[in-house]
Amino acid sequence: MILKSIDILNFKNIAATTLEFSNGVNCLLGMNGMGKSNLLEAIHFLSMARPMTSLPDNALIRHGEEMLIVKGEYLSDSGTTDTIACGITKGKGKSLKRNGKEYRRFSEHIGRYPIVTVTPGDSQLVNGPGEDRRKLMDMVISQANPDYLARLIRYNRSLESRNRMLRAGVRDALLFESVEAGMEEAAEVIHATRASWVTTIAPKVEKCYSRLAGEKESVEISYSSQLSGKSMKDLLDERRQKDSILGYTSAGTHRDDIEAKLDGYSLKRLGSQGQVKTFTVALRLAIFDYLKETNGTTPLLLLDDIFDKLDASRVESIMQEVTGNQTFGQIFITDTNRKHLDDILSGMQGPCSMLNVADGVFSPLTN
Repeated sequence: MILKSIDILNFKNIAATTLEFSNGVNCLLGMNGMGKSNLLEAIHFLSMARPMTSLPDNALIRHGEEMLIVKGEYLSDSGTTDTIACGITKGKGKSLKRNGKEYRRFSEHIGRYPIVTVTPGDSQLVNGPGEDRRKLMDMVISQANPDYLARLIRYNRSLESRNRMLRAGVRDALLFESVEAGMEEAAEVIHATRASWVTTIAPKVEKCYSRLAGEKESVEISYSSQLSGKSMKDLLDERRQKDSILGYTSAGTHRDDIEAKLDGYSLKRLGSQGQVKTFTVALRLAIFDYLKETNGTTPLLLLDDIFDKLDASRVESIMQEVTGNQTFGQIFITDTNRKHLDDILSGMQGPCSMLNVADGVFSPLTN
């Protein structure tokens, strides 16, 4: 899949711009805070109808403005073209259109234009709370499995209802049973789908990490869930009294996690910054492979500040992995160092381009 062009109005520090992209590697050069990452976030916003980070929607609107709009033209692997427009207006919320028609539900958009991002914040996928890793699982699986997304939405709504009842001190068993029935059915599907996904993705991550770091290091990932060996119904029944005291639901798929080990030891506890970054890059590239295989569509690949916290040998391995592999299609790379980007483009045989970014303004640079 290719993003042929994009029109942006009032997105963060980007006042207005129209850009056309290379089908291959697109490099963005500029100092920190100039708008490189904002362009990548606009592309992610268009493909997923949400920002890369957990910012509220209104925070994406340029300071002093009342609305934003991002519009882009996608070319599918089969040759069809779609125009997507996603906008936010203060006080009115978000709108999302495909070829001029509003989606009935935003969830219908998820997975149509798959995208994989590598960002400096990815270290949280190792060092951060389990919530970050669950969000990653949910975002990836939802792009490949619409039924999973529907079950996830149902589970979260039921979970929210149950927590409200617990906080309100409700004691009616029939009310809890009616809410928990939806949770139990959805949880079984969520658990089975996540377990299957980790089983599929784990060997991909391990092989990719070995290529990037060398055979001297090895990683492994595993799925941790309270539903492994117990049903959701059993968990809720066991903890009903405890939950009524706590005021929230203490067990379920919303407590799932992914554990990563380096040479048999916790990556979170013992991994260096370079090892953590190498792992998260390997994880993202494995996700790229998974989405391509599952959807039959080549995702967009966004690499934001890819060189930070990596030694020269790991940077070289990553660039060889990405730019020297026909698996990857259209790539967007940001950096503050022109030499890094020139080195990438000098080894490219396919189409490529470079843009300078300054205060939200984009201008072409000669390679």
